[in-house]
Amino acid sequence: MTKTAPICTALLSLGLATASADEIVVVQKNKSFQIDGKRADAVVIHQGDSIRFKNEDPFFHNVFSLSDLNTFDLGSFSQGQSKTVTFNKPGIIEVECAIHPEMFMEVTIR
Repeated sequence: MTKTAPICTALLSLGLATASADEIVVVQKNKSFQIDGKRADAVVIHQGDSIRFKNEDPFFHNVFSLSDLNTFDLGSFSQGQSKTVTFNKPGIIEVECAIHPEMFMEVTIR
């Protein structure tokens, strides 16, 4: 019998060993951000979660955010490609496409 069993049990009871981050897939299709085939102008995620942006349009997209909370620019990527961003701070950020200004999504990180 090892002495680690009580420690693992204690961590599990506190929820410390079971926490894991999720990856949300946001599809770029018809010049819009979509989740599960529906337009997504806003999404709520948890701190530490990632969003994988997947281009399903037959042209390039460029996903970026100038929000102070999480500034990023994924560069241009073509149909079938995807790029991922992890969100480590709580708050609200705006995500856009540099090529298609009508594409906009608000991400709330809790």
